[in-house]
Amino acid sequence: MSNDNLPVKPEEEHGTALEVAEPIPDPGLEPHEPRITDIDPKAADRVERQVSAMFGLATVLVLGACVAYFAIPRDSELVFGPLSGNANNMVMGLCIGLALFLIGAGAIQWAKKLMVDEEISEDRHAAHSSPEQIAEITEAFKQGTAESGFGRRKMIRNSLIGALGVLGLPAIVFLRDLGPLPGRALYNTIWAKGIRVVNDVTDRPIKPSDLIVGQLVNAAPANLAPLQEENATEYQNAKAKAAVIVVRIKPSEIRTKPGRENWGVDGILCYSKICTHVGCPISLYEQTTHHVLCPCHQSTFDLSDSAKVVFGPAARPLPQLPLAVDSEGYLVAQSGFQEPVGPSFFERG
Repeated sequence: MSNDNLPVKPEEEHGTALEVAEPIPDPGLEPHEPRITDIDPKAADRVERQVSAMFGLATVLVLGACVAYFAIPRDSELVFGPLSGNANNMVMGLCIGLALFLIGAGAIQWAKKLMVDEEISEDRHAAHSSPEQIAEITEAFKQGTAESGFGRRKMIRNSLIGALGVLGLPAIVFLRDLGPLPGRALYNTIWAKGIRVVNDVTDRPIKPSDLIVGQLVNAAPANLAPLQEENATEYQNAKAKAAVIVVRIKPSEIRTKPGRENWGVDGILCYSKICTHVGCPISLYEQTTHHVLCPCHQSTFDLSDSAKVVFGPAARPLPQLPLAVDSEGYLVAQSGFQEPVGPSFFERG
């Protein structure tokens, strides 16, 4: 398409660029009006006391939250008509929330009433700063620090430092709610020598004859069920680590890892059911390839080759549980797992 008939902009005639006037004139900056604190030292001192009081009260409220954490019983409640809530949580939340509000309000009051408020304009410049500009910026920062009164108004400075300093104290105190350190709990399960392998659904002990080649069964240790009546929380924690899958594969198709030659029984192998990526339970089994898939992030493990990872983000094979047969013909564990089950943690690396 030809451009011959397109209209020519006035500023492009004869190949010259003409300046186009702005449609709206630049209003410039309004005349500066001094604040009461700029001309009345008593007003400035009064604002300084107000700001310091806000910072000081914020300090007291943060300390109050720490005291409430220990002083108010965990099961106590506050009732406001039809509404109610945990007293411990409400008092701590109000104290910390008000402390943050007062620190913010004090900073705004300080900036609006005491810091220099003259407006300035500056032309846009290149993003890269020259050494001269860096020196100028450094000098401007020092000047701004001096004009803010941070060094001169010691009452505000010290109260702000105190308020911000104690603000981290509740985070340290509240670490107590994380409970005791796990110690070696992450390394161990309730599996031990002689513990029978039972069906996870029926709780019936499993014999080798109960499994056919290609079958996978979700299983658990026999000592898990009694925990359900004794302590529900302990039961759930134990089950989350002790759940296993039992699979039967043709012995000729198994590639045994050195040192594990006697960990299976006639092609029956037992592995942790907990994915080594982020701990999801796995049991999606493909008989022809002996692969088991984690439904969360598709980590895939080859059960015929020591459950090594063949696909996905998991970094470690599924831990294997050594199996044997007891005097009554039931599958039992030779020992507990030889390595921690589930995903990695700090101490494990």
